[in-house]
Amino acid sequence: MGRQVGAVAKPRSGARLGQHFLTDRNILHAVADAAKVEAGDSVVEVGPGHGSLTRVLAERAARVVAVELDDGLAAELRRTMPPNVEVVLADARETSPRELLDGCGPYRFAGNLPYYAALPILRRFIESDCPPRTAAVLVQKEVADALCAKPGDMSLASLGVQLFGAPRLVRRVRPGSFTPPPQVTSAIVAVDLYEEPAEGIDNAARFFDLARAAFAAPRKQLRNALSSGAGVTVVEAQAALEWAGIDHTRRAETLSLQEWASLYRAWRRRVG
Repeated sequence: MGRQVGAVAKPRSGARLGQHFLTDRNILHAVADAAKVEAGDSVVEVGPGHGSLTRVLAERAARVVAVELDDGLAAELRRTMPPNVEVVLADARETSPRELLDGCGPYRFAGNLPYYAALPILRRFIESDCPPRTAAVLVQKEVADALCAKPGDMSLASLGVQLFGAPRLVRRVRPGSFTPPPQVTSAIVAVDLYEEPAEGIDNAARFFDLARAAFAAPRKQLRNALSSGAGVTVVEAQAALEWAGIDHTRRAETLSLQEWASLYRAWRRRVG
């Protein structure tokens, strides 16, 4: 089975797209395990390549929707995949789970994500109105560290995942597990998604407006970063921080998710 979703660019090879195809069977099964794929599940896979992970997922799940950007690879997959795999020619950064699944039902997300687009793809799905129950992705080790960061090393990438689910680094993956081998170490990251955004955040878009303002000048103290990035006075920024119980001299990277939530509520109360 196969179809196309949205506009797709001219044919591009996997090498030109920066893909490194996973071939280590132990790692393939580790990704499926991390995504908690079981009998009866639906799975959306992004970046199937030649289908090594797709086959493992198809052995476990009832349905696999494999999203491939390269039309040559998509054609190959349509010839070689089992009947419970549907190949969709699409850019995963521009499509939605509802389009892929023909509606919104429970599903799991997995993929060997291209390094250049890993974060946009992952956030596209977990921040959607139809998020997966679980996600397991292969990404560059530095990206994995950012997603799983603790206070002191937090970033917008950390918040972008941790607001919606609990990430964990499952294992590192050596370059030799891929063809061709990348020049960097990779890692499997698993995310168990929450039913609602963490800490009672009622408006994720407004939350990230605040976070982007704070991280726009990460070396500045929070009071100054907020006053310059959010277009408010220093007095207003300090009042919100004081109401949240956060020292105004701290920096954005040091806040925990709980502190971000307190600051968000203070910001809504004090600034609007």
